[in-house]
Amino acid sequence: MKIDSIDEKIINELTKNSKITVRELGKKLGVSFVTAMKRIKRLEKEKVIEGYTARINYDKLGYDIHVIIDVRISKGRLFELEKRIARHPNIHTVYDTTGDSDALVIGRFRSTRSMDSMLKKLQTFDFVERTNTKLILNTVKECKMTTVS
Repeated sequence: MKIDSIDEKIINELTKNSKITVRELGKKLGVSFVTAMKRIKRLEKEKVIEGYTARINYDKLGYDIHVIIDVRISKGRLFELEKRIARHPNIHTVYDTTGDSDALVIGRFRSTRSMDSMLKKLQTFDFVERTNTKLILNTVKECKMTTVS
């Protein structure tokens, strides 16, 4: 799929504000409502735009314990672990990684007790060799890419 400068501008504007109306978007970019609408529909159809979401302040909801967990997995069971752990309600993100660990897991918890419970359950899986948990003290930047070019 070929992405041109209008598509890039649409993506960038939607990244900044996914609630912008198509009419406002067209006006901001200097294109018609119909052009903006057709471009968005095409980007959605091609799965360039996969969805729209809200940015949540988890600290205000009481989820102020934020951790990164490196997991080393044995026996070639990476996908099994990832499926199991991704179902946990406190797990935000699961990545396959290279390096010393096989997976990187990001979670948010209301208490150290709930975090400890999840970690102990994770460590009971017979194919989990090791975990290394890092407590995030301060978030300097947390967002998706804001520009495409």
